[in-house]
Amino acid sequence: MDNWDDLRVFLAVARAEGLTGAAGTLKMDPSTLGRRIARLERSVGAALFVKSPQGYALTDLGARMRETAAEAERHLLRALDEGQGAADQLTGQIRIGAPDGAANFVLPQVVAAIQAQNPDLEVQILALPRVVNLSRREADMAITVSPPAAGRLTVQKITDYRLHLAQRADAPPVTSLTDLKSRRIVGYIPDMIFDKELDYLGALGVGTVDMASNSVAVQLQLIRQGGIGVVHDFALPFAPELQRVLTAEVTLKRAFYLVRHTSDRHSDRLTRFAAALRKGMADEVMRLEHTASLTASALI
Repeated sequence: MDNWDDLRVFLAVARAEGLTGAAGTLKMDPSTLGRRIARLERSVGAALFVKSPQGYALTDLGARMRETAAEAERHLLRALDEGQGAADQLTGQIRIGAPDGAANFVLPQVVAAIQAQNPDLEVQILALPRVVNLSRREADMAITVSPPAAGRLTVQKITDYRLHLAQRADAPPVTSLTDLKSRRIVGYIPDMIFDKELDYLGALGVGTVDMASNSVAVQLQLIRQGGIGVVHDFALPFAPELQRVLTAEVTLKRAFYLVRHTSDRHSDRLTRFAAALRKGMADEVMRLEHTASLTASALI
């Protein structure tokens, strides 16, 4: 490899397992990436990928080279990070991966507050209905609803949050879980629940979902259209026409965790940002849940 740019292209293709996915990351067209990989393989004198219609799979040599290239990337990023974190203010770019509930209703306010104190900081929120892969550098850090059990990762709990059944305030009253049988249930698409902690309706013994989405934000809109489903308390202030129901029978508690790659533990910039993010999220969840509770009390 002649320079860092060759490493960058190689790693992007290896992580995306194809040219199309890497093209979006690098902002280059797939044909250019294909030529770059071919040129790299010629300079190495061996194939780094097995190409097929399904994508690019690493050869044994490619897999070994990926480990070396990833280590070089970590050292380079650490060096750049030290330069960006030298001043009192945070600078550079930081990408957060998050489930869309946190991404839609909590992170925008938190990130805006952090950026107000650090105007040269660029923050990207990657909202995905799945777990973000930090090993492939999809993000610098991730928010999850379950602490990961494997991988070179560090995990810190951010805060607990609560969820309740909710429906429109002008909908027919619900007095027991049995009443749900006659209502349009909103929830996740069953085979797209990527974390067992998100199987809210399964925990309640509700097996049928009439209106489903893999997005929490879409589920909220479906409930606003007349369905009934489980809603984060911190999302309720954004939908004032909804109210919690059966609160004595149904109260779910979950937690958010902040996950980082272990190799980033020496990054002062990322550590400072992570601390601000954790505090900001905990405070914002508390504020929004308090607002939801005040609204619920006013309706009684």
